[in-house]
Amino acid sequence: MSESAGAGHHEAPAGFLRKWVFSLDHKVIGAQYWWLGLIAVYVGMVLSLYMRFQLAWPGRKMPLVGTVMLPEQYLALVTMHGTIMVFFVLTTVPQSGFGNSILPIQIGAADMAFPVLNMLSFWTTFVSFAVMIASFFVTAGAPIGGWTVYAPLSALGESAGPGQGMGMNLWIISIFIFCVASLMGALNFIVTTLDLRTKGLSLMRLPLTVWAWFTTAILGLLAFAVLMGACVLLMLDRVGGTSFFIPAGLVLGGKVVNHKGGSPLLWQHLFWFFGHPEVYIAILPGMGIASQVLSTFCRKPIFGYRAMVFAILGIAVLSTSVWGHHMFLSGMNPYTAFAFSILTVAIGVPSAIKTFNWLGTIWRGRVQFATANLFAIGFVSLFVTGGITGIFLAQPAVDLPLHDTHFVVAHFHLVMGVAAIFGMFAGTFYWFPKIYGRMMNETLGRIHFWITLVGVYCIFFPLHFQGIAGQPRRYYSIEAYQFLKAMPAIHHFVSISAIVTIAAQTLFLINIFWSLAKGRRAEMNPWRCTTLEWTVPSPPPHDNFGGHPPQVYRGAYEYSVPGAREDFVLQSEAEAPVSRH
Repeated sequence: MSESAGAGHHEAPAGFLRKWVFSLDHKVIGAQYWWLGLIAVYVGMVLSLYMRFQLAWPGRKMPLVGTVMLPEQYLALVTMHGTIMVFFVLTTVPQSGFGNSILPIQIGAADMAFPVLNMLSFWTTFVSFAVMIASFFVTAGAPIGGWTVYAPLSALGESAGPGQGMGMNLWIISIFIFCVASLMGALNFIVTTLDLRTKGLSLMRLPLTVWAWFTTAILGLLAFAVLMGACVLLMLDRVGGTSFFIPAGLVLGGKVVNHKGGSPLLWQHLFWFFGHPEVYIAILPGMGIASQVLSTFCRKPIFGYRAMVFAILGIAVLSTSVWGHHMFLSGMNPYTAFAFSILTVAIGVPSAIKTFNWLGTIWRGRVQFATANLFAIGFVSLFVTGGITGIFLAQPAVDLPLHDTHFVVAHFHLVMGVAAIFGMFAGTFYWFPKIYGRMMNETLGRIHFWITLVGVYCIFFPLHFQGIAGQPRRYYSIEAYQFLKAMPAIHHFVSISAIVTIAAQTLFLINIFWSLAKGRRAEMNPWRCTTLEWTVPSPPPHDNFGGHPPQVYRGAYEYSVPGAREDFVLQSEAEAPVSRH
């Protein structure tokens, strides 16, 4: 632990490019990640609107496009929506956006440990996003293999169908570049957390947000390295004549493919060894944000701090051991499936600990229903709702009929997608005053929250019933299937709910831009918080603490301290101010 927390210090930039474009300042880089994620999420939402339009009104001309959607176009939308949302929104914003902006200040550091590497990590991510978007514009279009791009379809090249030529190549290149960026970022987060903590800030005094970002970085270091290697092998199969994922005897277009010895299951093992930790790479930062916000607005210390820390670590360890539950249908040995099932259920234990501790924090607290707290409570609700269905899918006997149905779509959208996005909303309303020095509009925020919460439940809850009825995912039309004749009414309801919910996100955009221009000036500590970021001006200066890092004397959640003058005590206060009343 650093005595001065001064590593990574650099002079304030003078020119526009160095200050705002190729910045070394962690706060600017965090904002760059956040704005990139905002662009990506709106791209992903537009793609989902077209998917929902096709499912509800198949055969009709698409709005603004004027043509009827083809099956390969629908599959390309599914692939690109999933890829953009998972990698460029759920992975990028909670960890790299909020983490870069807040973690160094919360640990009393002047910047991240490696500012140049931090800058390179963002611009590498930006290049990755640009390459991914470019796949829409190549001759055969974007890939059609889903965000998991299962082999052998993804390994055969353009002969496998539309989008499987240059579009698929660009997808692989983009994800490879993204992995490089994520590995650079992960190393930076780990070193910063371990080496740059200010004096007195022991590990058990860290805010839970820092624990979440630190643990997520460790998971990213392990998971993205595997995915990066898998991308290299997949590209070699496509252009190098190798057979890592292509088996012998495969017939394509009436001809035997000239490959032998590969295993499509190898891709599944490599992808899901990354893929399940990725679920927690997306959700762990949201857990940290929810903990921070709930404690602040319930005016109570976080319930069971040490249990929360060990729950985060337990989730991380178990998340690397459960990837096989995505492969119950692959012909897996039943004993192996049983082992993965037990491990998958076990990961529910630390998740339940966190959930009950959040409820314990809320219980009998002086709850303030600020917008940030509403989204944190919404995060808990969505995480529990989506997590419960995961217990069903952890049982091989139940998973087999539900696998690749809308039940699975509902499960992972609630627990991984929408819950993580609610964590992002909570973090945005909570730290916006600190990052930009202005308050967001609470009235607009509350309206946005209620429409969004009701809307996402209207979108995803009915999908459980569709999945139980046998509605397959990735089918662009169900008109030919008699057993699905009752589904169109549900598709209409879900699609209309999606249109309303996505339209409501305009309120968030209006709030952001209005607040940046005309929002009320923020105080140094508008929420009356305890952690170190609230001891510096809003927005913070270039080097955060002016060359005088603080000293920490207490934990991160000292609210409602008996006898204290106010209902919170800052971490940097040596003695709690005593009330004279």
